[in-house]
Amino acid sequence: MSFFARRVAAVTGMAEDRFEHLAGGDLSEVLLVRRPDGRISVAKGSSAVGTEATMLRAIAGAGVPAPHVEGELGGVLMIEHVANDRVFSPSAWRSIGAALRLLHGHSSDLYGWPVDYALGTVALDNRQGSDWPAFWLEQRLKATAAVLDRPWRDRMAALGPHLRAILPAAPPPALLHGDLWTGNILVREGRLAALIDPACYHGDAEVDLAMLTLFDTPDEAFWQAYGAPAPGWPERQAAYQLFPALVHLRLFGGSYGNMVERLFARLGA
Repeated sequence: MSFFARRVAAVTGMAEDRFEHLAGGDLSEVLLVRRPDGRISVAKGSSAVGTEATMLRAIAGAGVPAPHVEGELGGVLMIEHVANDRVFSPSAWRSIGAALRLLHGHSSDLYGWPVDYALGTVALDNRQGSDWPAFWLEQRLKATAAVLDRPWRDRMAALGPHLRAILPAAPPPALLHGDLWTGNILVREGRLAALIDPACYHGDAEVDLAMLTLFDTPDEAFWQAYGAPAPGWPERQAAYQLFPALVHLRLFGGSYGNMVERLFARLGA
């Protein structure tokens, strides 16, 4: 067993033969823990377990399904295991749309989040402020591109004035999931069962919509429940998709270069 499994054993007092490696967990080790009383939990390893626990509680506090946080100790986050069937039917998409609308209805006075955190090795600057285009350009796009090769950085620098022209100046600072794709959405029997693996902050609600449509194609039932984006969405969509594309380029390498290139081209850069 791994070092993390030994740590979970120490925290829970359970034998390692009750642990199973869970599929997923690209950025951290995830274990399924079968407790003696029949309950099933999920153990996640992180240097910032308290941050994820706070995010899960924030999502649940907004009235949206999220795993119950069972405990956080010694770099181990223990959460409820949520069963799912992975069937993204129209009714499941409708449930997701309604829940996301509810999540985005919870807002703050400022953009950002009280603490910084990271997506894998990509550190995120969450300093809170009131200038949304500046937050997106400086704290998301330029910060993520800063360690890439110079051609990418130069194109990002040239994109700045255009982004300020197309992004809304002061959208409501909605509570965002922050990493919304179907891998982080659990469904069961035609309904949303839970949102997992959040990277929450407050920002334009369309950020979540852009991420969701980067790797997935929501059913029309989703849009009926959530509502249609405002005019000008396709260009804003590209501006918001550029951030997760850059993160994937940083984390997983050049295979995401074409995606980043296409998004720059859509934005005229």
